Amino acid sequence: MKSLSLRKLTLAAVIAAVYAALTMLLPALSYSNWQFRISEALCILPFFFPYTTWGLFVGCMIANIISTVGPIDVIFGSLATLGAGLCTAAIGRGGSTPLRRVLGCLMPVLFNGVIIGAELALIAGGSEGSRLMLFAIYGLEVAIGEAGVMFIIGLPLMTLLPKSPALRRLYDTMK
Repeated sequence: MKSLSLRKLTLAAVIAAVYAALTMLLPALSYSNWQFRISEALCILPFFFPYTTWGLFVGCMIANIISTVGPIDVIFGSLATLGAGLCTAAIGRGGSTPLRRVLGCLMPVLFNGVIIGAELALIAGGSEGSRLMLFAIYGLEVAIGEAGVMFIIGLPLMTLLPKSPALRRLYDTMK
């Protein structure tokens, strides 16, 4: 395993701060079952820079401190972001094809839909049958919002960023 350089650690920390700030500055979009977290567009970064996964994880933990769901969201919401980031990074290692970019964007949709959907259903309480129905409803609502962010903002960024000279220089410095 390659060591984590100071530059990589710094970039991950900046990503954490940007993720947390974007999420907390837009609470109406960030904290509900119909989430449209603009900050989630940053979840494309592990596709290009795998170590940014940890910045997203920490940023999500910080942002979820003010979540209306409570401490469970700090733990499980952040773990959803971590899992999605690790999978996105693994997909990105295979190269940047249109299919891989779509799959990379799909990881946050799947992880958040399932984990946050379950989290919200658990918090809502009720009988086992009603929790199962709430899981399906909440999971679908979260996944739709996440898909909106990832495919309206994230996917175009995944296509445009590699063409950016600034990103190319950053990529070259981070090797």
